[in-house]
Amino acid sequence: MDIVIRVAAELVNLLTPGEDRGRRYVPPEDDERTAAVGAVLRGAGAREATWEEAAELCLVAAELRGVFEAVSTGAVDDAARQVNALLIRTGARPELERHDGEPWHLHFHSADGTLPDGWAAGCGTGLAVVLGGELHDRLGVCTAPRCDRVYVDTSRNGTRRYCSTSCQNRVKTAAFRARST
Repeated sequence: MDIVIRVAAELVNLLTPGEDRGRRYVPPEDDERTAAVGAVLRGAGAREATWEEAAELCLVAAELRGVFEAVSTGAVDDAARQVNALLIRTGARPELERHDGEPWHLHFHSADGTLPDGWAAGCGTGLAVVLGGELHDRLGVCTAPRCDRVYVDTSRNGTRRYCSTSCQNRVKTAAFRARST
């Protein structure tokens, strides 16, 4: 599940517009998008996406962003409804698989077998597991000014509030400067 949750956050941050570390963020397009999505999927041990699949994953990323945003505002019920809709749309179904010398493990696939819906089903299932457990507050949207990138808090104490150390440092520096004046 760790992999699909990580991929969910990476796809949201890569493919949705907004702000990133104090700057306007515009997602990559065309071949640049395909290459960037390919890097995310390769990092998860999956095949690369075609241009069309990478474009479809933009829609998936927008759906996934809604879940992170709902959780970050405390609207867990809304997040759960969004995840349920995603699971229904993709027809997510469990299947035991063994590959790359790994033992049998659970994968979730879409009913249609396409790469975008397959990742939507897997990411949706991973988010469902998180939302259905005690760790739903580990999903978040960066609280730094001018940043809306999402994160998954894997820290021991569960107090992460920023998408990166860069944003954390920006906030701390601004607070220091405000105290110094």
